Amino acid sequence: MNSSDPFASQKPVTSVPSLAQTSAERKKTTGGAALQRIRTRHPRSSRIPDAIFRVLIALTALSVFVIVVLIVYELVDKSRQSLHQFGIGFFYGHDWDPVNGDFGAAPFIYGTVVSSILALLLAVPLSVGVAVYITEMCPVALRAIISFLVELLAAIPSVIYGLWGIFVLAPLLRQYIQPPLGKYLGWTGLFTGPQFGLGMLAAGIILAIMIVPIVASITREVLNAVPQNQREAVLALGATRWEMIRMGVLRNARIGIVGAIILGLGRALGETMAVTMVIGNRPEIAKSLFAPGYTMASVIANEFSEATGDLYLSALVEIGLALFLVTLVVNALARFLVWSITGSTRVNA
Repeated sequence: MNSSDPFASQKPVTSVPSLAQTSAERKKTTGGAALQRIRTRHPRSSRIPDAIFRVLIALTALSVFVIVVLIVYELVDKSRQSLHQFGIGFFYGHDWDPVNGDFGAAPFIYGTVVSSILALLLAVPLSVGVAVYITEMCPVALRAIISFLVELLAAIPSVIYGLWGIFVLAPLLRQYIQPPLGKYLGWTGLFTGPQFGLGMLAAGIILAIMIVPIVASITREVLNAVPQNQREAVLALGATRWEMIRMGVLRNARIGIVGAIILGLGRALGETMAVTMVIGNRPEIAKSLFAPGYTMASVIANEFSEATGDLYLSALVEIGLALFLVTLVVNALARFLVWSITGSTRVNA
Protein backbone atom coordinates (compact mmCIF):
# COMPACT_ATOMS: atom_id res chain seq x y z
CA MET A 1 0.00 0.00 0.00
CA ASN A 2 1.51 3.31 -1.10
CA SER A 3 1.79 6.10 1.42
CA SER A 4 -0.22 9.19 0.74
CA ASP A 5 2.42 11.48 2.34
CA PRO A 6 4.36 13.12 -0.51
CA PHE A 7 7.28 14.05 1.80
CA ALA A 8 7.79 10.59 3.26
CA SER A 9 10.42 9.55 0.70
CA GLN A 10 12.48 12.75 0.92
CA LYS A 11 15.78 12.85 2.87
CA PRO A 12 16.18 15.35 5.72
CA VAL A 13 17.69 18.61 4.73
CA THR A 14 21.12 19.25 6.33
CA SER A 15 21.86 22.65 7.90
CA VAL A 16 23.89 25.08 5.81
CA PRO A 17 27.14 26.22 7.55
CA SER A 18 27.27 29.88 8.40
CA LEU A 19 29.80 32.28 6.94
CA ALA A 20 31.61 32.58 10.28
CA GLN A 21 31.99 28.80 10.57
CA THR A 22 33.22 28.53 7.01
CA SER A 23 35.76 31.33 7.51
CA ALA A 24 37.02 29.80 10.77
CA GLU A 25 37.43 26.39 9.19
CA ARG A 26 39.24 27.93 6.20
CA LYS A 27 41.64 29.84 8.48
CA LYS A 28 42.24 26.75 10.59
CA THR A 29 42.96 24.66 7.51
CA THR A 30 45.23 27.32 6.00
CA GLY A 31 47.14 27.87 9.25
CA GLY A 32 47.58 24.17 9.84
CA ALA A 33 48.77 23.64 6.30
CA ALA A 34 51.28 26.48 6.54
CA LEU A 35 52.61 25.16 9.86
CA GLN A 36 52.87 21.66 8.41
CA ARG A 37 54.86 22.96 5.41
CA ILE A 38 57.27 24.78 7.71
CA ARG A 39 57.80 21.66 9.80
CA THR A 40 58.36 19.44 6.79
CA ARG A 41 60.73 21.83 5.00
CA HIS A 42 62.70 23.00 8.08
CA PRO A 43 62.36 20.27 10.68
CA ARG A 44 65.37 21.25 12.81
CA SER A 45 66.52 24.69 11.68
CA SER A 46 64.21 26.54 14.11
CA ARG A 47 65.50 24.77 17.20
CA ILE A 48 68.89 26.45 17.26
CA PRO A 49 67.54 30.05 16.90
CA ASP A 50 64.94 29.31 19.57
CA ALA A 51 67.61 28.06 21.95
CA ILE A 52 69.83 31.07 21.27
CA PHE A 53 66.92 33.45 21.73
CA ARG A 54 65.98 31.78 25.03
CA VAL A 55 69.54 32.08 26.34
CA LEU A 56 69.85 35.75 25.31
CA ILE A 57 66.57 36.68 26.99
CA ALA A 58 67.60 34.85 30.16
CA LEU A 59 70.95 36.69 30.16
CA THR A 60 69.27 40.09 29.78
CA ALA A 61 67.01 39.35 32.75
CA LEU A 62 69.97 38.10 34.79
CA SER A 63 72.04 41.16 33.91
CA VAL A 64 69.68 43.39 35.93
CA PHE A 65 70.44 41.46 39.12
CA VAL A 66 74.14 41.38 38.29
CA ILE A 67 74.22 45.17 37.85
CA VAL A 68 72.49 45.73 41.20
CA VAL A 69 74.89 43.37 42.96
CA LEU A 70 77.91 45.06 41.38
CA ILE A 71 76.66 48.50 42.41
CA VAL A 72 76.19 47.38 46.02
CA TYR A 73 79.59 45.69 46.05
CA GLU A 74 81.35 48.76 44.67
CA LEU A 75 79.65 51.08 47.16
CA VAL A 76 80.49 48.83 50.10
CA ASP A 77 84.07 48.41 48.92
CA LYS A 78 84.69 52.13 48.45
CA SER A 79 83.09 53.05 51.78
CA ARG A 80 84.92 50.40 53.83
CA GLN A 81 87.30 52.92 55.39
CA SER A 82 84.50 55.16 56.62
CA LEU A 83 82.53 52.18 57.89
CA HIS A 84 85.54 50.94 59.82
CA GLN A 85 86.42 54.29 61.39
CA PHE A 86 83.00 55.74 62.26
CA GLY A 87 80.74 52.70 62.41
CA ILE A 88 77.08 53.30 63.05
CA GLY A 89 77.87 56.67 64.60
CA PHE A 90 78.42 58.06 61.13
CA PHE A 91 74.66 58.27 60.59
CA TYR A 92 73.86 60.34 63.69
CA GLY A 93 76.97 62.51 63.79
CA HIS A 94 76.28 66.25 63.39
CA ASP A 95 79.70 67.49 62.30
CA TRP A 96 80.90 67.61 58.71
CA ASP A 97 84.47 68.88 58.74
CA PRO A 98 86.60 67.57 55.87
CA VAL A 99 89.65 69.56 57.04
CA ASN A 100 89.83 67.79 60.41
CA GLY A 101 88.52 64.48 59.12
CA ASP A 102 85.29 64.56 61.13
CA PHE A 103 82.26 63.33 59.21
CA GLY A 104 78.64 62.85 60.22
CA ALA A 105 75.65 62.30 57.96
CA ALA A 106 72.87 63.47 60.29
CA PRO A 107 72.40 66.92 58.63
CA PHE A 108 72.07 65.31 55.21
CA ILE A 109 69.65 62.65 56.41
CA TYR A 110 67.60 65.35 58.15
CA GLY A 111 67.49 67.52 55.03
CA THR A 112 66.53 64.57 52.84
CA VAL A 113 63.71 63.45 55.15
CA VAL A 114 62.29 66.94 55.77
CA SER A 115 62.32 68.01 52.12
CA SER A 116 60.77 64.71 50.99
CA ILE A 117 58.00 64.81 53.62
CA LEU A 118 57.23 68.42 52.75
CA ALA A 119 57.04 67.46 49.09
CA LEU A 120 54.59 64.66 49.86
CA LEU A 121 52.40 66.96 51.95
CA LEU A 122 52.11 69.33 49.00
CA ALA A 123 51.99 66.84 46.13
CA VAL A 124 49.71 64.05 47.40
CA PRO A 125 46.43 66.04 47.62
CA LEU A 126 47.08 67.61 44.23
CA SER A 127 48.03 64.31 42.61
CA VAL A 128 45.06 62.37 43.98
CA GLY A 129 42.72 65.20 43.00
CA VAL A 130 44.06 65.21 39.44
CA ALA A 131 43.75 61.42 39.17
CA VAL A 132 40.17 61.43 40.51
CA TYR A 133 39.16 64.22 38.14
CA ILE A 134 40.63 62.45 35.11
CA THR A 135 39.08 59.06 35.87
CA GLU A 136 35.71 60.05 37.33
CA MET A 137 34.67 63.58 36.37
CA CYS A 138 36.64 64.78 33.36
CA PRO A 139 34.91 64.87 29.94
CA VAL A 140 36.21 62.19 27.60
CA ALA A 141 37.51 64.75 25.11
CA LEU A 142 39.75 66.36 27.75
CA ARG A 143 41.14 63.24 29.42
CA ALA A 144 43.94 62.67 26.95
CA ILE A 145 44.93 66.35 26.98
CA ILE A 146 45.07 66.65 30.77
CA SER A 147 46.89 63.32 31.11
CA PHE A 148 49.47 64.45 28.55
CA LEU A 149 50.04 67.74 30.34
CA VAL A 150 50.48 66.02 33.70
CA GLU A 151 52.92 63.47 32.30
CA LEU A 152 54.77 66.25 30.49
CA LEU A 153 55.97 67.49 33.88
CA ALA A 154 57.95 64.27 34.26
CA ALA A 155 59.76 64.89 30.97
CA ILE A 156 61.21 68.25 32.03
CA PRO A 157 64.88 67.93 33.04
CA SER A 158 65.62 68.54 36.70
CA VAL A 159 68.10 71.32 35.89
CA ILE A 160 65.24 73.25 34.28
CA TYR A 161 63.28 72.91 37.50
CA GLY A 162 66.32 74.20 39.35
CA LEU A 163 66.65 77.25 37.11
CA TRP A 164 62.93 77.93 37.44
CA GLY A 165 63.28 77.65 41.19
CA ILE A 166 66.13 80.18 41.30
CA PHE A 167 64.69 82.80 38.98
CA VAL A 168 60.93 82.40 39.56
CA LEU A 169 60.11 80.44 42.70
CA ALA A 170 62.68 81.99 45.03
CA PRO A 171 61.63 85.63 44.31
CA LEU A 172 57.97 84.66 44.74
CA LEU A 173 58.68 83.03 48.07
CA ARG A 174 60.83 85.93 49.25
CA GLN A 175 58.31 88.64 48.36
CA TYR A 176 54.86 87.09 48.67
CA ILE A 177 54.91 83.76 50.56
CA GLN A 178 57.51 83.89 53.31
CA PRO A 179 56.54 87.30 54.85
CA PRO A 180 52.91 86.28 55.66
CA LEU A 181 54.05 82.83 56.79
CA GLY A 182 56.57 84.39 59.14
CA LYS A 183 54.04 86.94 60.39
CA TYR A 184 51.11 84.63 61.12
CA LEU A 185 52.80 81.24 61.65
CA GLY A 186 56.14 82.28 63.05
CA TRP A 187 55.05 81.19 66.54
CA THR A 188 55.32 77.54 65.38
CA GLY A 189 59.05 77.88 64.84
CA LEU A 190 58.75 76.47 61.33
CA PHE A 191 58.70 79.86 59.60
CA THR A 192 61.32 81.99 61.31
CA GLY A 193 64.68 83.46 60.36
CA PRO A 194 65.99 85.29 57.29
CA GLN A 195 63.73 85.18 54.27
CA PHE A 196 66.01 84.62 51.28
CA GLY A 197 63.65 82.53 49.16
CA LEU A 198 66.12 79.66 48.95
CA GLY A 199 65.99 76.96 51.60
CA MET A 200 64.11 73.89 52.72
CA LEU A 201 60.70 75.30 51.73
CA ALA A 202 61.81 75.99 48.16
CA ALA A 203 63.31 72.50 47.89
CA GLY A 204 60.06 70.93 49.11
CA ILE A 205 57.98 72.86 46.59
CA ILE A 206 60.30 71.91 43.73
CA LEU A 207 60.19 68.25 44.74
CA ALA A 208 56.39 68.40 45.03
CA ILE A 209 56.09 69.63 41.45
CA MET A 210 58.46 66.93 40.24
CA ILE A 211 56.66 64.01 41.90
CA VAL A 212 53.13 65.09 40.97
CA PRO A 213 53.18 63.28 37.57
CA ILE A 214 54.46 60.05 39.15
CA VAL A 215 51.87 59.91 41.91
CA ALA A 216 49.06 61.12 39.63
CA SER A 217 49.81 58.63 36.84
CA ILE A 218 50.04 55.59 39.12
CA THR A 219 46.97 56.68 41.09
CA ARG A 220 45.06 57.02 37.83
CA GLU A 221 46.00 53.46 36.85
CA VAL A 222 44.94 52.18 40.26
CA LEU A 223 41.59 53.97 40.05
CA ASN A 224 40.99 52.59 36.57
CA ALA A 225 41.64 49.11 37.95
CA VAL A 226 38.70 49.39 40.35
CA PRO A 227 35.82 47.33 38.85
CA GLN A 228 33.01 49.35 37.33
CA ASN A 229 30.39 47.36 39.25
CA GLN A 230 31.70 48.88 42.47
CA ARG A 231 30.73 52.33 41.23
CA GLU A 232 27.38 51.13 39.93
CA ALA A 233 26.56 49.33 43.17
CA VAL A 234 27.21 52.41 45.29
CA LEU A 235 25.19 54.64 42.96
CA ALA A 236 22.35 52.12 42.96
CA LEU A 237 22.11 52.48 46.73
CA GLY A 238 21.39 56.18 46.30
CA ALA A 239 24.85 57.59 46.98
CA THR A 240 26.00 60.89 45.54
CA ARG A 241 28.95 61.14 43.19
CA TRP A 242 31.28 62.19 46.03
CA GLU A 243 30.09 59.28 48.19
CA MET A 244 30.58 56.92 45.26
CA ILE A 245 34.14 58.14 44.73
CA ARG A 246 34.94 58.03 48.45
CA MET A 247 33.40 54.64 49.27
CA GLY A 248 33.37 52.79 45.97
CA VAL A 249 36.63 53.95 44.40
CA LEU A 250 39.10 55.47 46.85
CA ARG A 251 38.44 52.91 49.56
CA ASN A 252 39.12 50.02 47.20
CA ALA A 253 42.22 51.70 45.75
CA ARG A 254 43.78 52.92 49.00
CA ILE A 255 46.59 50.36 49.01
CA GLY A 256 47.58 51.22 45.45
CA ILE A 257 47.43 54.94 46.25
CA VAL A 258 49.77 54.37 49.19
CA GLY A 259 52.10 52.54 46.83
CA ALA A 260 52.03 55.48 44.43
CA ILE A 261 52.84 57.84 47.29
CA ILE A 262 55.77 55.70 48.41
CA LEU A 263 57.03 55.55 44.83
CA GLY A 264 56.90 59.34 44.68
CA LEU A 265 58.81 59.39 47.96
CA GLY A 266 61.52 57.30 46.34
CA ARG A 267 61.82 59.86 43.55
CA ALA A 268 61.99 62.69 46.06
CA LEU A 269 64.69 60.98 48.10
CA GLY A 270 66.99 60.59 45.13
CA GLU A 271 66.46 63.92 43.35
CA THR A 272 69.75 65.80 43.04
CA MET A 273 70.18 68.73 40.67
CA ALA A 274 66.99 70.72 41.24
CA VAL A 275 67.26 70.37 45.02
CA THR A 276 70.94 71.32 44.98
CA MET A 277 70.15 74.57 43.20
CA VAL A 278 67.47 75.79 45.65
CA ILE A 279 68.08 74.23 49.07
CA GLY A 280 70.99 76.42 50.13
CA ASN A 281 73.55 73.62 50.70
CA ARG A 282 74.51 74.19 54.31
CA PRO A 283 75.10 71.14 56.58
CA GLU A 284 73.03 72.06 59.61
CA ILE A 285 69.87 70.92 61.34
CA ALA A 286 67.40 73.79 61.69
CA LYS A 287 63.74 73.73 62.67
CA SER A 288 62.74 76.58 60.38
CA LEU A 289 61.80 75.77 56.80
CA PHE A 290 63.26 79.10 55.73
CA ALA A 291 66.76 77.95 56.71
CA PRO A 292 69.08 76.37 54.15
CA GLY A 293 69.80 72.67 54.32
CA TYR A 294 71.51 69.80 52.61
CA THR A 295 70.44 66.39 51.28
CA MET A 296 72.37 63.18 50.76
CA ALA A 297 72.14 63.47 47.00
CA SER A 298 73.15 67.14 47.04
CA VAL A 299 76.29 66.65 49.12
CA ILE A 300 77.47 63.87 46.82
CA ALA A 301 76.90 66.02 43.72
CA ASN A 302 78.57 69.08 45.24
CA GLU A 303 81.58 67.61 47.01
CA PHE A 304 82.50 64.37 45.26
CA SER A 305 84.75 66.07 42.74
CA GLU A 306 86.41 68.08 45.52
CA ALA A 307 87.12 65.14 47.84
CA THR A 308 90.89 65.05 48.32
CA GLY A 309 91.49 62.48 51.07
CA ASP A 310 90.57 58.81 51.05
CA LEU A 311 88.45 59.17 54.19
CA TYR A 312 86.57 62.11 52.70
CA LEU A 313 85.82 60.12 49.56
CA SER A 314 84.86 57.06 51.58
CA ALA A 315 82.39 59.09 53.67
CA LEU A 316 80.68 60.40 50.54
CA VAL A 317 80.43 56.90 49.09
CA GLU A 318 78.91 55.67 52.36
CA ILE A 319 76.24 58.37 52.07
CA GLY A 320 75.59 57.11 48.55
CA LEU A 321 75.32 53.55 49.85
CA ALA A 322 72.75 54.59 52.45
CA LEU A 323 70.77 56.54 49.86
CA PHE A 324 70.85 53.62 47.42
CA LEU A 325 69.60 51.11 49.98
CA VAL A 326 66.83 53.41 51.19
CA THR A 327 65.55 54.16 47.69
CA LEU A 328 65.78 50.48 46.74
CA VAL A 329 63.65 49.41 49.68
CA VAL A 330 61.16 52.25 49.19
CA ASN A 331 60.68 51.52 45.48
CA ALA A 332 60.34 47.77 46.07
CA LEU A 333 57.67 48.38 48.71
CA ALA A 334 55.82 50.80 46.44
CA ARG A 335 55.85 48.40 43.51
CA PHE A 336 54.50 45.62 45.70
CA LEU A 337 51.64 47.77 46.99
CA VAL A 338 50.70 48.92 43.47
CA TRP A 339 50.85 45.36 42.17
CA SER A 340 48.59 44.17 44.97
CA ILE A 341 45.84 46.35 43.43
CA THR A 342 46.45 46.44 39.69
CA GLY A 343 47.98 42.98 39.32
CA SER A 344 45.30 41.08 41.21
CA THR A 345 42.57 42.99 39.39
CA ARG A 346 44.01 42.16 35.98
CA VAL A 347 44.38 38.49 36.91
CA ASN A 348 40.77 38.32 38.11
CA ALA A 349 39.59 40.11 35.01
